[in-house]
Amino acid sequence: MGYTDLHTHTVFCDGRNTPEEMVLSSIEKGLSTIGILAHSYVEFDKECCIEREREREFIGEIRRLREKYKKEINVLVGIEMDYYTTSHENDYDYRIGSVHYFKIGEEYFSLDISKPDFIKMVEERFAGDYLAVCERYYELLSDVVRKTGADIIAHFDLITKFNEGDKLFDTTAPRYIKAYRDAIDALIPYGKPFEINTGVISRGYRSAPYPAPEIIEYIKSKGGKFILSSDSHSKENIAYLFDEYKYLCE
Repeated sequence: MGYTDLHTHTVFCDGRNTPEEMVLSSIEKGLSTIGILAHSYVEFDKECCIEREREREFIGEIRRLREKYKKEINVLVGIEMDYYTTSHENDYDYRIGSVHYFKIGEEYFSLDISKPDFIKMVEERFAGDYLAVCERYYELLSDVVRKTGADIIAHFDLITKFNEGDKLFDTTAPRYIKAYRDAIDALIPYGKPFEINTGVISRGYRSAPYPAPEIIEYIKSKGGKFILSSDSHSKENIAYLFDEYKYLCE
């Protein structure tokens, strides 16, 4: 049986390909199920999210493709709900919960769009204390299922996107370990799977998927489950390296 990939994006938000191109590529790759997402509407970052007035169009298009290709693949429509979303549509098959921003005062700061902007935010708003940023991130993430109604927890350690080789902060520091473990402990009772997200590799930021191996082991020790996700923003990267990393879900 083919793979299931429930985290892909299209031109309806910040992806490169149309939904139909993504479906056709998934069929070519032999997938059994493809889930197509939009980034939920956030009024402070309209470049990456779906326009609120296009949500119904998006849902309708994915459902059209579901019917058109039902003999070849199962097509699902989902929403990646950010912690600070102001999206209102609920007619989705599933939700993926994520944290992409901090709110500091009345301002919102992205955690994953630009490395220079991330560094600037840490320097100016956290006095250069990267571990304080990590603590804040994991505190928000610990509440993401309750806040978004997520069925899947996205890219658990997204905060490390620009930290390959621990160049910005030490992921073995006791403060960091406590922060991510506290978040996992808070999330485990919900029973929602964590994704093994290979998109960070396909886009060249890390050499291993989210989450890091030590985090995966801690989640497993608590009885947590995983699913493979490509977080693909292009048809070429659907199910990216699934053969290589499927063992992590066992």
